[in-house]
Amino acid sequence: MKISRVILGLLLTTNLLIHSGLVSANKKPFSAEDLVTFERVSSAVISPDGKHVSYVVRTTDMEANRGRTDVWLARLSDNQTTQLTSHNASDHSPKWSKTGRTVYFLSSRSGSSQVWKVNINNLKLTQVTDYPVDVTTFKLSPQNDKLLFSSRVYPDCEDFSCTVSRDAAEKTKKTSGMVYDKMFVRHWDHWVDQKQSQLFIAELNSKGIVKSKTIIPISKSVNANVPSDPFGGDEEYNFAGNGSAVYFSARIQNAQEPTSTNFDIYRVSIDKPQKAFNMTADNLAWDTQPVVSHDGQKLAYLAMKRPGFEADKFDVMIKNIRTGKLTNLTENFDRSFGSFHFSKDDNSLYLIGNNLGTRALWKFDIRSQKETLLNSDGFVSAVSVGDEKLVFIKDSLKSPSQIYTSDLNGKNIQQITINNQEKLNQIAFGDYEQFKFNGWNDETVYGYIVKPANFESDKKYPLAFLIHGGPQGSFGDHFHYRWNPQTYAGQGFVSVMIDFHGSTGYGQDFTDSISQNWGSKPLVDLQKGLKFALEKYDFIDENNMCALGASYGGYMINWIAGNWPEQFKCLVNHDGVFDNRMMYYATEELWFVEWENGGTYFDKPENHERYNPVNYVKNWKTPMLVIQGELDYRIPVTQSLATFTALQRKGIRSKLLYFPDENHWVLKPHNSIQWHHEVKKWLKEFLVE
Repeated sequence: MKISRVILGLLLTTNLLIHSGLVSANKKPFSAEDLVTFERVSSAVISPDGKHVSYVVRTTDMEANRGRTDVWLARLSDNQTTQLTSHNASDHSPKWSKTGRTVYFLSSRSGSSQVWKVNINNLKLTQVTDYPVDVTTFKLSPQNDKLLFSSRVYPDCEDFSCTVSRDAAEKTKKTSGMVYDKMFVRHWDHWVDQKQSQLFIAELNSKGIVKSKTIIPISKSVNANVPSDPFGGDEEYNFAGNGSAVYFSARIQNAQEPTSTNFDIYRVSIDKPQKAFNMTADNLAWDTQPVVSHDGQKLAYLAMKRPGFEADKFDVMIKNIRTGKLTNLTENFDRSFGSFHFSKDDNSLYLIGNNLGTRALWKFDIRSQKETLLNSDGFVSAVSVGDEKLVFIKDSLKSPSQIYTSDLNGKNIQQITINNQEKLNQIAFGDYEQFKFNGWNDETVYGYIVKPANFESDKKYPLAFLIHGGPQGSFGDHFHYRWNPQTYAGQGFVSVMIDFHGSTGYGQDFTDSISQNWGSKPLVDLQKGLKFALEKYDFIDENNMCALGASYGGYMINWIAGNWPEQFKCLVNHDGVFDNRMMYYATEELWFVEWENGGTYFDKPENHERYNPVNYVKNWKTPMLVIQGELDYRIPVTQSLATFTALQRKGIRSKLLYFPDENHWVLKPHNSIQWHHEVKKWLKEFLVE
C-alpha cells in the first residue's frame, strides 16, 4: 500500500506559480501522452465522522491499453493519503459504513464484479457479496443492515441461477440471429439483448457481509432498466430514511421508449416489493435522482417539464412525504442542475450546474429560496457534505481534478490531493482567459481563448477553432480528457472556443434557442466570435486557421464546409452528421432528433432539410480530416463514410481515421494518442510552414 504526505504550504505555492504563468522556463509543452497518462481523481466521499475522505484514482496501464482504478483515503487532519486497494482489477465506487471505519467498494478482483470492504485502520479486505452475476452498482441502507444493488438479469427469471443457465444456453446456440419487435435495437455502443438491469436487496449480518443467498427483487414489477441504460448509476436510486423502502427512477421499456424522456420516481416498500408506486405519474417529462432528507421527512429529486426534451431545465423538487405537498424549489433560479445534496441540518441544498463557462457549486437556502455561488471559476464535478466541511472535486483549464475541502459556506478552501504534481511541475500550460461579445441578435455570447505554451507577445500563432458538441453543452474552464485545448497549446496553436446559442449555463432561453436552428444562430455566433477574437487578440494569425468539432461540432464542421467555406485552411470532423434524413432513421434516441427538428422526418421533412449539410456539398472546398468510431450508434458510421465519399469524389484533400473498436468517444489510451497525433499532423500540414 502506498502512503504519501502533503506539505501543503509548498503545494499551494507551487500551484500559485503554475496558475499565474510565472513558472514556464525549461518546461515541456503539454502532450497527448501527458493527457492520457495523468492520474484521474473521482468519487470523493467524506466519512460520517468528518475525519477522512475516500476517493478513487484512475491510472493508465499502457501495456493493457486501459485505465485501472483503486480506492484511496485522505486523512483531513494532516492531508495524509493512503492507498486502500491495489489490484490489476478495477476497484471503485467507495461507500462509507456508518461507523466511519470501513469503506465498501466494487471490485472485479474475484473474477466478477462484487461488493468488497476494507478496514481503513488495518487495510483488511473482505468480500461482501459472491453472486454468480455481476453487481454493477450498490448502496448501503442508513442502518447498514441492507445492501441495495443492481445486476443485469433476464426479467422473467426468478433467481440468479436462472440467468446463469440462460447465459450458458446462449453461448451454446448455433445461431447468431437476433429478433426484435420493438426499439431500442441498439443503444449508444451496444446491441440491446434480452437482459434488464434490476435492483435487489440483500440483508447484511453484524459483520457487514451478506447473510445468505436470499435476495429481494425491488424493481422487478417495473418493466425498466434500473439504473438506466447506458449511463445511469447509483444516483438513480436511494433508501428511505428508515431503510424500509426504496425510491428509484425508471423509464418503461416499450415501443415508445426511444421517443420518450419520461422517467418517473417509484417507491417500493421492502416488505411488499411486488408493488411499485409511481410518485410522479402526472409529469410526463424527466424525473430522476431521488434523495431523502436526513430527517426522513422530505423527498427531493430533479425534474424537467417538457416531455421529449433532454436539455430542458432540471429543477429541484421537494415533496413532503407525510402531506404530499410538492414544491419546485428552483423555479425562479435560471440554471439547470446536474446533481444536489442536502446539508446535514436539511436547511440547505448544495447544487451543481453549468454557469457562464464554468461548472458551479451553489449553496441554496430552502426557506428563503436564495442561492449563494461558492466558486467563480473551474469545473466542480462532485460534492460531499459533512457536518462541518464540504469536500469537492474541481479542475480547470490548467489543472486536472483534485480534491478540496472548505467550510459549509465555501470559505477556507484547502487542496487535499496532489495527484500528477511532479508531472505538472514540468509542464508549460498555455494561459487562458474568458471573453464575451455580441453574437446572434446582438445577444451576449461567451468564449475562451487559450494561448500557446511559452507564448511570446510579438509572435503570430495559428488558430485551432474548437466547436463543442451536444449541442446543448459547453466548452469552458474544464480539464477535458478528450477535447483539451492545452494539447493544442502544447503544439504551438492558439485555441478559441465559443459557447454559441444552445450552450448550457446561460439560462434556459439561451439553451432552447438552438432547437430547429442548428445551422443559423450558432453559425452567426461562431462567425462573430471569431471576428471578435481576431480583433482583440492580434497574436492570432488570421491566415492560418483550422476548425475542429465532434458530434454536433462535427455537424457544424460539415455545415461550415458548405456555408462558410472560405474561412479555414482545414477542418476536422469527428463523428459529425452529414445527412439529417438518414440521421433520423439510423440514430437510436429518437426523442432528440424529433425535438431538435420539431417532429419526425416523415411529418416535418422541411424542418430536417432546412439545415441539412448534404444539401450544400456543392460548395465544399476545404480540406477535411474525418474521424469515426464503428461502435458509435448515436451518429452511425455511415455518416462519416458519406462525408468522406463526398470529399473524395469532389477531389478535396481529405483523410479518414476509422476506429473499429471505439464508440462516439475515443477512450482506449493508445487510440487516444493516435487520434491526437493524426489531428495535429493534419493541422500542421496546413498551418505550419
